[in-house]
Amino acid sequence: MIRKHVYFEGKVQGVFFRANTREKAVKEEVTGWVRNLRGGRVEAVFEGSQEKVDEVIRWCKHDQPRAGVTDADIEEEEYTGEYEGFEIRR
Repeated sequence: MIRKHVYFEGKVQGVFFRANTREKAVKEEVTGWVRNLRGGRVEAVFEGSQEKVDEVIRWCKHDQPRAGVTDADIEEEEYTGEYEGFEIRR
């Protein structure tokens, strides 16, 4: 099990990025959270199997329906298992 902390940049606010990310994460059985940041970026933490976490991140970067990710800063962190689901934070 792994944990990745990601900062997405580009057209990622006002395009249902958080809701779509939550839907994809739940489908892939990935836990964590996602939130908007001041300045237009989106921050997210994903926990789960390597394959599923990487799939959610790949999907966020390339297949979001209305978003346009121009950069994703991905940091690997120690897996904690602290999340029971995937939530949108405000």
